[in-house]
Amino acid sequence: MKNLTVGKPLKLILFFAVPLFIGRLFDLFYTLVDTRIVGETLGEASLAAVGATSTLSDLLTGLLNGFANGAAIVVATYFGAKDEKNMKKAVGGMALMGVGGALLVSSLCLLFLTPILRFLNISEDILPQSQSYIRIILAGLAAVTCYNLCAAVLRAIGDSFTPLLFLIFASFLNIVLDYAFILGFHMGVEGAAYATVISQALSAALCFLYMRKKYPLLLLAKEDMKMERKVYHKLLTTGISMSFMTSFVNLGTLALQTSINTFGTNIIVAHTAARKATSIFMLPFSVLGTTLATYCGQNLGAGKYSRIRKGLRDTVLLTFGWCACVILVAFTLSPALIRLITSTAQQEILDTASLYLKVNTSFYFVPAVICLFRNSMQGFGDNKTPVFSSSLELAGKVCIAFLLAPAIGYMGIIIAEPVVWIIMVIPLVVNMVRNPVLRMEDRAKR
Repeated sequence: MKNLTVGKPLKLILFFAVPLFIGRLFDLFYTLVDTRIVGETLGEASLAAVGATSTLSDLLTGLLNGFANGAAIVVATYFGAKDEKNMKKAVGGMALMGVGGALLVSSLCLLFLTPILRFLNISEDILPQSQSYIRIILAGLAAVTCYNLCAAVLRAIGDSFTPLLFLIFASFLNIVLDYAFILGFHMGVEGAAYATVISQALSAALCFLYMRKKYPLLLLAKEDMKMERKVYHKLLTTGISMSFMTSFVNLGTLALQTSINTFGTNIIVAHTAARKATSIFMLPFSVLGTTLATYCGQNLGAGKYSRIRKGLRDTVLLTFGWCACVILVAFTLSPALIRLITSTAQQEILDTASLYLKVNTSFYFVPAVICLFRNSMQGFGDNKTPVFSSSLELAGKVCIAFLLAPAIGYMGIIIAEPVVWIIMVIPLVVNMVRNPVLRMEDRAKR
């Protein structure tokens, strides 16, 4: 366990963020390996089939993971306030609502899978493979949710290292199973899906067993699973707020994907590869954002508001340095990076994906602020502004998907995110300047 309410803010934030960063890197690593193996062994049509449904799986995983991360802020606040009783009730509520939500979402999506895929405009030539792949991923949503719940609780009490170990385990297991199922058992895209689900399920089980043995504080009694109105209200408002925030982002991306899927296999592959690279480039934004949510939650519970201000300011400056490095990489190494991800030599794919990266990375200072501000606001109790900002993103991407992209083609997709970023950052900056938490004096100083 790590108390984030004492010590130098930036040092604590970095020490907390590094294991989280490595963990997310491994998470991205095995999705990249999936992409590489599928593209290399099964061909570009299979890669397009997987890529065409990736935004759907990202949406659903983000929805459930958003709830876990949001609810964990409540756990972090109680932990910072040293309120063990309500902290345990919050953990119990997280488990019940998180797993229940995963089973509900999985069942509904499997029931309506065919119309969902039709809505995504997936072409007939890749539809059977897309359906086979996403069906298995949907059936395994509960497994990844269980891991995310365990990891979120551990981070809430300051342990960001343990989830890393189990994620590394899942990453290497996923690679082994990919080769075994695709090359050994010739299971096609279904093999890649089974490899992902099995590795996540085993990781979740091991993480849960470790928590029970290592942290007696997290051992729950029967009464901890009973509903406490005050605690459950906080879990729902914060968890659903974070979930909506994440979902609006992914829904917007899903709307864009419906247009992308009409542009042909090469564009789908190029966009899939560019988005994989984007996930790597933007990784520090999400990692530091998640860290700030926990950091702000603990310090809010402890009444140390000056630490919130200092931690946020230092983290923004650090992230801007990363943005400058990413821009340099995008303008010099994009074709090589896309070739590494896809194993393709088709010039149209390389040029299209490279153009996407060059345009988008030029505006990365804006999403850096967006990610850090949204998560920080969730951490110190503002659940409305982040959701409003994310709703602007959803509205903007939907308009572009159905109006601009049909008019000017894939270039409309490329410029979509920079335009939307600039719009959605405005309410975040205005609210951050006005937020009362950032003007309050520490309780100890009163």
